[in-house]
Amino acid sequence: MIRSITQQKRDEELDQLLDGLGRVFIVGCGTCVTLTRTGGVPEVAEMKRTLSSKGKIITGDVVLPVACDNLTKEALAEYGGQIRQADALLIMTCAFGIQTIANHSDKLVVPALDTLFIGKETGLGQFDEICTQCGTCILGETGGVCPVTSCHKGLVNGPCGGTNNGKCEIDEAKDCAWTLIYERLKALDRLGSMKKLQKPRNHQGEPSPGKFKL
Repeated sequence: MIRSITQQKRDEELDQLLDGLGRVFIVGCGTCVTLTRTGGVPEVAEMKRTLSSKGKIITGDVVLPVACDNLTKEALAEYGGQIRQADALLIMTCAFGIQTIANHSDKLVVPALDTLFIGKETGLGQFDEICTQCGTCILGETGGVCPVTSCHKGLVNGPCGGTNNGKCEIDEAKDCAWTLIYERLKALDRLGSMKKLQKPRNHQGEPSPGKFKL
């Protein structure tokens, strides 16, 4: 299951963002942030209690089924009266959801979360980054193991000199990405791929802001 991975902003930053905004409508989401427990029903309820204790008036709240889809406008319309009473919308979704809601509202939007990366659930409550969407994919040469996200150093030519018995020198509990790549290519009888020198990473594979048209 692929999700946008988020974490709640520090209280100090959130207080600063909400400074001077006395009436707030809170928006959560039923997908990614519910899974990561940063913007689902319990988190929205806790945010209401926290802001109320700080003197904020909560005009209403909603946990949208999917904050970033085309039905967001219609879903928000059901709470039009409560939203109009608010000075701002506090959005507890990923950045995509925040921007979608902003496009469908004339209210100030305040993000309650920071979006970290696109990740996959690899264990109970554990999410690992799987793609930075760098636009310069070399998975064909690395046996399907991404060195950019799997290697702490993001090396596209490896391993580094710090690998030790198949473990990473930065995190001894983590498998060395390039050892994983080696073992994968060996099993596929494609170790020759490791001899190919990859060019320095293009950190702007797709010019910003990115656009794609069929």
